[in-house]
Amino acid sequence: MLLILIIVLCTFSSTSTLAPTTAIQPAVATRRLSLTINQLFDVTLNDPSSVTYIKYATDILNTIEESYRAIDGYLKNSATVTQFRPGSVIADYSIKITTSTINLAPANENLVTSLNKVGYAASSINEIKEGKLNVQGNIYPLQNMNLLCNDDKIVGSITWTKDGTTLTNSQKYIIDYNSLTVNNVKPSDSGQYACNSNVDSVPYVMWQNIKVQPYPDIQVSNYTLKCEDTTFNFNCCADSSYSIQWSDPSLCGGSIQAMGCITCNYAVIKQNCISNDYKDQFHCQLSNKDLSSFQYSSQAILITTTNKAYTCTEDPFGLGNVGDKNNISCPVNMTGYITGTCQQGGKWSEDHHCVLSVIQNLKNIAENLAPVDIPQFVANLSSVATSNAPVIIDSPSTVLTIVDLVTTIANVSQSLIINQTIMTNFLSTLDVIASQGAKSTCTTLNSNSTNKKAISDLLKSIESFASRLSNNMFDINSSTIQLQKSNFTQSFIGTFGINLTTHIDIPYTSGLTFITTIVLTTFDNVLPTRSATINDSVPTNVVINGAVTAIIINDTVNSTVSSGIQNISLIFDENQTTLSNPQCVFWNFNLLDGIGGWDSTGCEVSPLNQTDKVGCTCNHTTSFSILMSPYNVESLALTFITYIGVGISMVSLVLCLIIEGIIWKPMTRNETSYMRHVSIINIALSLLIADICFIIAANIVKDGQPTPVGPCSAATFFMHFFYLALFFWMLFSALLLFYRTIMVFSGVSKCKMMTIAFSLGYGAPLLIAVITVASTAGGGGYVPKQNACWLNWDQTKALLAFVIPALTIVAINFLIMIVVLYKMLRRGVGATTQPDETHAILVIARCVAILTPLFGLTWGFGIGTLVSPALGIQIVFALFNSLQGFFILVFGTLLDSKIREALAGRLRLVNISSNHTTSTSTGPSFSSGLTFIQRFRRRNVYHMSDGSGFTAASSNSDTFANA
Repeated sequence: MLLILIIVLCTFSSTSTLAPTTAIQPAVATRRLSLTINQLFDVTLNDPSSVTYIKYATDILNTIEESYRAIDGYLKNSATVTQFRPGSVIADYSIKITTSTINLAPANENLVTSLNKVGYAASSINEIKEGKLNVQGNIYPLQNMNLLCNDDKIVGSITWTKDGTTLTNSQKYIIDYNSLTVNNVKPSDSGQYACNSNVDSVPYVMWQNIKVQPYPDIQVSNYTLKCEDTTFNFNCCADSSYSIQWSDPSLCGGSIQAMGCITCNYAVIKQNCISNDYKDQFHCQLSNKDLSSFQYSSQAILITTTNKAYTCTEDPFGLGNVGDKNNISCPVNMTGYITGTCQQGGKWSEDHHCVLSVIQNLKNIAENLAPVDIPQFVANLSSVATSNAPVIIDSPSTVLTIVDLVTTIANVSQSLIINQTIMTNFLSTLDVIASQGAKSTCTTLNSNSTNKKAISDLLKSIESFASRLSNNMFDINSSTIQLQKSNFTQSFIGTFGINLTTHIDIPYTSGLTFITTIVLTTFDNVLPTRSATINDSVPTNVVINGAVTAIIINDTVNSTVSSGIQNISLIFDENQTTLSNPQCVFWNFNLLDGIGGWDSTGCEVSPLNQTDKVGCTCNHTTSFSILMSPYNVESLALTFITYIGVGISMVSLVLCLIIEGIIWKPMTRNETSYMRHVSIINIALSLLIADICFIIAANIVKDGQPTPVGPCSAATFFMHFFYLALFFWMLFSALLLFYRTIMVFSGVSKCKMMTIAFSLGYGAPLLIAVITVASTAGGGGYVPKQNACWLNWDQTKALLAFVIPALTIVAINFLIMIVVLYKMLRRGVGATTQPDETHAILVIARCVAILTPLFGLTWGFGIGTLVSPALGIQIVFALFNSLQGFFILVFGTLLDSKIREALAGRLRLVNISSNHTTSTSTGPSFSSGLTFIQRFRRRNVYHMSDGSGFTAASSNSDTFANA
């Protein structure tokens, strides 16, 4: 960005005097030049008494004297700085010359070089003149704007520019040497226009700031009225810079002409509409006749009086049937319209789109806001917002307009360094938006699908604007906000906020670091509590329970950095001491497709010995707070179900494997029975190993702690692999059933069947698990960043590598069962098979038919726990998931009558009296589904999943909160 200085070198009077020798002294001429310095504009340069202004002016004047003293005719010490403005540094100065031509190029080169040596990064010098380019007065939309560059120093080739951008001939711009025509102008065509040429080897620039008037935006409505003798009043409003009038004043009770809004007193005459509907049409139009040819200069109003029956008949919306929408003008001093919708029962519902007129006027001005206008514009906005606070907080459209203005201010200010006065005015505007009275209005905005992003943009604008503060010490307090800026070299500690509600501790950073803290005490009234899984505007089970604190770390005002910050500790005072389940979060602007929401990535709750306070530790900075819930998701019933169910499941799987070992020989005498028992052993073994891996994983990560990537990745890989193996062996069982029932199977040897079984049962899961690691681990997205070991969801969606194969196999098995049952019922099972094989096929069919839906329902409820915090869903999921091993024992082994006979026979033959030792417990464990249960027990504050399951959140910014 460019910093602009205006320097004027004044001269003495151009009158001549007689010397003693009677010689005539040369006339003194004034030359004005612009000097461009490539750096951000500090708004304190607008104040001639400021330290910055005095330093810049002194340095530039001294350099001018050094550069021009060798030029013959230069009047020494005649340079004077007149002003600084954004975009370039302009110096006006006078030089006494004795000839009509003078070459300033060498001196200008010396001036630029000398200023660069003292750190001003000067780049160019132009001779300038603020002239009268506009030859037509006020310029209105859709007119053709004519500019003329008429100056004696404009010679040779001429270049036209707008805001520094060179213009060329086109349909929009017609250039004819020293004249420029801009066709069909719009308000966006406002700006600084300049014509440029060369004189005495120095570029000469004549410029003028041109404003195109805004569109008048005439607002009218049509009305349907009852046929009765009465008077009906309605308004017509336009931009306050335009005068408007009625086309036929007699219809409105006389001649009316005014700026902004006018009222019509329309008389309804019953006699006119007694037999038929009566219509009056007239216009609200601009008083300026020169604009009458433009479509925007007039709007028609249709008044219909009728005897027909209508559902809704009340003023001010008039008549209408259910579902009809009528618009009326806003109250006085408001701009926009109110939409009435006719409801059952004859009542009109109201939807307000009214903006306070003075705020709308500021928005019109902001469409062409220049950096130089920022100080006065922010002061005007603060004054208007403060004086009209009661109206603003009850008007969602006005609040939304102010949010847009704040965003515009922040964007334009990126080329500035702002001072304390501007920041104070900026914060006083925020006080109005964040007041307690504005809470319901902000809730309305956050729940509206169109405006959900607005409040997130407001927070981003606050951070962005604060980052433009100069590197000085600041301590600014408004009624609800405290801002402090300071610097430190190693560590930082302090307590901040209007009521000292937030304690910040940064243990170490390297080098000189500037820190800006903004404690927004009442921003819980403004920000929603939405997150990655709770994205409705006002979740009833979570509140922001502390001040919202923004922390901005930078080394200079031009470069925001936080790489040196390893961690930051915060302690928040709780707003409501009756809440529980705190979670430390920051505002992630990229969450929910850019809408923004709370994210806990990189933040964790720290233990404190203090009551009514919550400690947080985060590894990044910006906007933080705490979220807290009035509900405790921790359930004793859920805990009992989990641990008892897992114990039963683990014991069941061990028993299943022992029983299969005992009855292996007598039960595997034909190929079908052989492969059926191979399948059930591998299903039980896969689930058992997966559960053991999960027990290990559950003890790797502590609640709220960062995930140790190495150990957690290894445990996750084996869990993923063996859980998938469970499903793929179920798929093989279904395929075996299909092949034995539908197709001729005698041609496939046992060796080939074993190869197919193990390739499908373990080869396919291994391939999926390896691809998942290879595609996600490189970017740190294989496992979540904290809380649990399981496939990541938020960053990489790695969890789909388990969900998609598992649910696909469930669907395939269902289709196979339908086909097999159809064939069995049609021709019978034993039509083409031996009795032993018939029994094996029936057992496989029963096993697949029962276990497939059980496993499918189990993981279906697992997905359900991710979208609903309901305790009932979690209990059902825990019950089904923790008893998978028991289901395999019962439906895969014990319900087979031949297995029971073989087991009884083997036990009698070997007389194993100590067979009960096979039921020895292996200790408490976790089933495959406890990933979800563990996660929800840990993350019950949000009633949502974290990185341990299907969801997590990424962090790009840091506004912190306690909840």
